[in-house]
Amino acid sequence: MRPCHQRGDSQGPGAMANNNRITVGAAQFASEIGDVDANLDRHLHWIARGREAGLDMLVMPELSLTGHYGSENLLGAAMSRKDPRLKRLAEAAGPMAVVLGFIEEGPAAQFYNSAAILRDGGMIHLHRKVNLPTYGKLEEGKHYAPGRFVETCELDSHWRAGLLICADLWNPALTHLAFLHGATMLACPVSSAVEAVGADFDNPGGWALTCRFYAMIYGAPIIMVNRTGTERDLTFWGGSRICDPFGRELAVAGRGEEMILATLDYDLLRQARHLLPTVRDSNLALVQRETARLVETLGVPDFVRD
Repeated sequence: MRPCHQRGDSQGPGAMANNNRITVGAAQFASEIGDVDANLDRHLHWIARGREAGLDMLVMPELSLTGHYGSENLLGAAMSRKDPRLKRLAEAAGPMAVVLGFIEEGPAAQFYNSAAILRDGGMIHLHRKVNLPTYGKLEEGKHYAPGRFVETCELDSHWRAGLLICADLWNPALTHLAFLHGATMLACPVSSAVEAVGADFDNPGGWALTCRFYAMIYGAPIIMVNRTGTERDLTFWGGSRICDPFGRELAVAGRGEEMILATLDYDLLRQARHLLPTVRDSNLALVQRETARLVETLGVPDFVRD
C-alpha cells in the first residue's frame, strides 16, 4: 500500500497552492471515551473553525475520534478506512489537510492506533503507530497491533508531511526515517497525560524539549497536538505547540480547548538545512550495516554468541 495517494502528483485539484508559506493549526480538545459519533461533531466543529481561519493544514490529537481510553470499547469504536464517517470528515475538510486519530480495523480483524490525513473528500495518507507504549499507566500493546512502516505524504511541491504518533517520537530511529523519506514538516498527534509514565517523569517538559530538538536537528517545522481534560485516572495537559525549523516556538497552547495557528516558511527551512545539513549527512550505508550487525547480536547472551 502506498499511504499517500498524492505522492508524485502535486498538480491535481487536491494539492495546496505551491506557496513557500502555508498556515497550519493545532486543535486540542477532549474526546468522549469510545463514542465515535459524539466525537464526530467535535471534529466537524474544529474543521469548520480551521477553514474559517484559512488553514492549509489542521492537526488534531491522537485517537481524537475515540479518546485515549477508546480501547475500552475497541470492537464498537474500531473503523475501517472506508467508514462513511471518515468520508464525511474528509468532505468537510475540503482543500484543507486534516490530521485525525482513530482505531483502525485492518484486514483479518487486526486493530491499530492510526492517524490519517484527509483532504478533498478522501484519505490521502495513513500511519499506524509503531512504538506502542506498555509501561507506567499505558497499555497499548494489549489492544493494538504495531504499525510496520514509516512514510511521508506530499502536500505540494515544497511541503511533504511526516506523520508519527506520540511514542513514535520517543524512538529516534522512527523520526530519523521520516526525515530521510523526505519530510519537510512533522505532524505529531499525541495523547500525553501528566501521570502516564510516572511521578518522576516530566511529560510536559519532555515534549517541549523533544519538539524543539527535532525541529532544530532536522531543520523542519514540528506540529505537536495533545488532548485536554481528564479520562479516568489521567490528566491531559494540552500544551500543543508549533515550532519553526530552528526549533523556536511559534505558538504554544494552554491547558484548555483551543486552536493555535502559525505560518510556516519554506525559505526558513532552506536556511536551516543549509546551516545544519543533518539529512544530507546521514550515512545510510553505515546505519544499515551496523543495524544488521546488531540484529544478530543484541540481547543474545555472550555464551551463545561465542
